[in-house]
Parts: sequence; structure tokens; C-alpha cells
Amino acid sequence: MNRTILALTAAMALYAGPGVAQVVAPPDPDPAPPPAHAPNGRYEARGWADRIVLSPGADAARAAGVAWRTNTAQAEAVAEIAVEIDGPLLGYTARTVRGTTSPIANENGEALYHQVRFEGLTPDTRYVYRVRAADGWSEWLPFRTAAEGFRPFRFVYLGDTQNDILEIGSRVIRSALKEAGPAALVVHAGDLVAQREVKVHDDEWGEWTEAGGRAFAMTPQIPATGNHEYVDRILPGGEESRELGPHWTRQFALPTNGAEGVESTSYFVDYQGVRFIVLDGTAALDLDGLESQTRWLDRTLETSPARWNVALFHQPIYTCARPEDTEELKAAWKPIFDARRIDLVLQGHDHCYGRVSDPAGAEASRANSDAGRPQGPVYVVSVTGSKMYGLNDRADTQPVRAAENTELYQLVDVAEDRIAFRAFTATGRLYDAFDLVRGEDGLNRLVESTESLLAGRRCDGEAGPDNRPCTAEIKD
Repeated sequence: MNRTILALTAAMALYAGPGVAQVVAPPDPDPAPPPAHAPNGRYEARGWADRIVLSPGADAARAAGVAWRTNTAQAEAVAEIAVEIDGPLLGYTARTVRGTTSPIANENGEALYHQVRFEGLTPDTRYVYRVRAADGWSEWLPFRTAAEGFRPFRFVYLGDTQNDILEIGSRVIRSALKEAGPAALVVHAGDLVAQREVKVHDDEWGEWTEAGGRAFAMTPQIPATGNHEYVDRILPGGEESRELGPHWTRQFALPTNGAEGVESTSYFVDYQGVRFIVLDGTAALDLDGLESQTRWLDRTLETSPARWNVALFHQPIYTCARPEDTEELKAAWKPIFDARRIDLVLQGHDHCYGRVSDPAGAEASRANSDAGRPQGPVYVVSVTGSKMYGLNDRADTQPVRAAENTELYQLVDVAEDRIAFRAFTATGRLYDAFDLVRGEDGLNRLVESTESLLAGRRCDGEAGPDNRPCTAEIKD
């Protein structure tokens, strides 16, 4: 029996009144109940644009993309864009941009996704855009292009949202956006949705875009795919496989500069002196996409003009929950991260928090930090949503900082000679903090923050860290 069932049993017993019998945990359901579906057509496409998501172009100073959904009455992708002004005549000099349209059909009926790419933009400029639906235009939505060359900025990093997206995960997303202030970007480490674990897939995408609201339409989003962005596929011989779910390529107008054969889910973005390199761990592990991405990763880092390089993908090199690390990815990608001196590796999948600054462990990391020795890539795993995994048996020694049963968001400030990384719990309390400082020799040193951190968050058997039952499932 896993911790989740034990926790629910304990909670039900705790609140049982006088004369009420102890609740016995039910057996695991077999077969699994069908996914729930939002009532009253909540996520049906209508005559107005919804699910509007902005993405940066590969050169974020000069390009951006937007995707949105409508009902089938809006047959083509049409948007308008203009330089933002202080007065109300936003559309006076707007130019019309047309794009591509793709149908989708599911439990919420038929709909159309549209994508438009804005090219030839001016760096460091505020723009407004709006998108067309059959019943009218959306509101004008502002965004700013990246500056040309290096300029300090802040970005938000979020781990898996996946389950209870609107009920629970949304508050962390919204808190992050509120606390971040003028964040330039949001990066997501995969499993944005849960692939019909509990709810139908289209409802999950409706919840995810509702959780971010118009902030996702005004702040460029850089997502990585997780295994739950894939759906099950049965091959002609009866073998089980995966294929990318139908929403991904429709919901995001991403750059098309990725690895051969993995173009839909690998790409890079250059933003104000940082190259964000997005990889697809699921394609690498399950769909023969490892070799192609490995070659592309090496080439993309070798040719990077950026001062800082950040990798983003789902399955972690060093796990905080699972008994074993992701050895295939570690063997293929870690040597490149080391040789090319990547700075940060941001991941998800484990539904816990773990920061590995030195593979030899926390003690070695602190010794290196105290001595001012050069620092290799820093690996972080985090989680945004409600699903929790318990920490593994290395959590006391390998990561410098770890947590279970904890939702977090991360704010990352990029300066010319420093990256300041801060992880906050859902209530905004500082949980982990460090700086990567670039020396005159071009190498990084890690400086542990002297700021006061929240006490470590761990379950104690069936007891969680919030005076409630522990829901962290032990992975084996």
C-alpha cells in the first residue's frame, strides 16, 4: 500500500466522529475508472479565441509565435501586431499576419488551433497583438521582444504541473507570476498535463491554459515535453509504444531548429545572452531520439554565442525520488554538459525537489564552494503540482537541498557575471538559494546564499510536513 492511500486512510480516520468505524483503505481500483470530463461544455471551443499562448522565436529579439483555439467557424489563422503606444489607437498602424490552422476533435467536440509567427520585429520593443475568432478579435495583448545582446533579466522555472492543474497547481503558477514581477520568460520542465490519468486530455489543456490565463499570452513560454505529453500507441504487432499527443504541436508555436526527427519537441531560444536548449527525454529514451539529440546538443552548445547556457528537459540526470538515475541520458548528455560548460540543467519528472551541485554529494559541493573551486553544471529537479513522490535513499547525501510533499516555483535572475537562483515554496518562503558567479577565468564558482532558508521539508512516516498526512508515493 503506498503512502497516498495510507495518508487518505489516516485523514479519514482522523476526522471520523464518535461512533464512526475506522476507515479501511480500499484496494487499488481494477480496472481504472474512465477519465472524468468537465460538465456543461466548460472547455468546448466557442466563437472567441481561447488558450492563447505566446512563445519566443529562436532569436527572441526579432521573432515570436502565438497559438490559440477557436470553434470551426474561424477557418484561418489571422492576427494583427503593432508597436505599443501610450494612446488608444493601437490598431492604427497594425499589420495583419496570417498563419496556419489545424483541426482537432475530442470529447469537447471539433475545434481549430491557429498559429501565427511574428517575424522581423525590432529588439527591445513593446508590441501589442490580437488574434481573430469568428465572433471578433481578442483584446490587444502586450509583450516585449528581447534586447539584442546581453541584458540582465529574470525568468520563472516551473516543474511538473500534471494533476489537479486548476484546483491546486494554478495557485503556484499564479503566485510565481505575481512574485516574479517583470519576469521575461517562463520555462516548464514537462508534464504540463497528465494525459488522461484522471481527466480527459483536452480538459487538462483547458485547465493548464486557464491556470496561466492571459499571463501565458503576454509572457513568452518555453515548455519541454514530459512523458505525459505523449499518448499510448499500440503498434500493428501489438507492442506498446508512445506518440506525441495531438495538442503539443497545436498549442505551442515553437522554434523549428531542433534535432533531426525530434523537431517538434527539441529547440533552442536565444534570449538576451542566454541560450535555452530544450530536449525531449521521452523521445530519447523510448523513441530512438537519443543519438540525434545528442549530436544536436553538442552542436548547439559548440556554436552558442551566449554568455550563459541553460538546458531544459523532463527526465532528470540525477533523480531525487527514483532508485536509479536516468543512466542513458546521463551517459549521453552529461559529458557534453561538462565539456561545453553548461551552467544550469532544469528538470522535472520526480515530483520532489533536489539540487545536485556536485555528483559526489552535498559535502563535496560545500567544500568546493567554500574553497572557491570551479563549479560544473548545477542540476535541479522541482515540482509545481499536487502529485508527490518520496525522496530516495540518496536524498540525505547527494543533493545540497531536497524536499518532499512540497510545491515550489523558482525565480532565476541572470546578470552578466552572476546567475542568482531562488526556490520558493507555494506560500512564498525561500527554500533554496545559490549564486553561480562567473570568474575572470571564465569559470563558474558556486556561492551558497547566507539568506535564511525554510527548514527542510520531509515526511516522517505517514506524517507530512504540514501537520497533515504525507502523500508522497515511494518510487521503486
